[in-house]
Amino acid sequence: MALQLDFFALTVSDMARSLAFYRRLGLDLPSEADQEPHVEVTLPGGVRLAWDTVEVARSIDPNWQEPSGSPRIALAFRCDSPSEVDATYRGLTELGYQGIHEPWDAPWGQRYATVLDPDGNAVDLYCPLPASDS
Repeated sequence: MALQLDFFALTVSDMARSLAFYRRLGLDLPSEADQEPHVEVTLPGGVRLAWDTVEVARSIDPNWQEPSGSPRIALAFRCDSPSEVDATYRGLTELGYQGIHEPWDAPWGQRYATVLDPDGNAVDLYCPLPASDS
């Protein structure tokens, strides 16, 4: 049997704060989920993204510890246009979320930006740049 990636889980210190961030990115998360210890959503393509409170993480692994340092994982959200990358980044940073890389035209042909979610996970915003007529 071939393995299939099916599920990503983020451990969060404040469920409501984390879900508010991901709602800003367009995920359909009901407001009543803010009080839950575990929340998940099925993304287009069938992969699930989940959030677990620290308490849930520690119930699974009593030795679980808060990570420190730079993010070890990044979630990337594709935007419809380069201007949407800019607007989404600006909107999130204006709400107080920490921007890491302001929008820029990356040499690999994408408009790219990075913000941190409330728990310090990197969230990349990107869109392919239109091909140039050289």
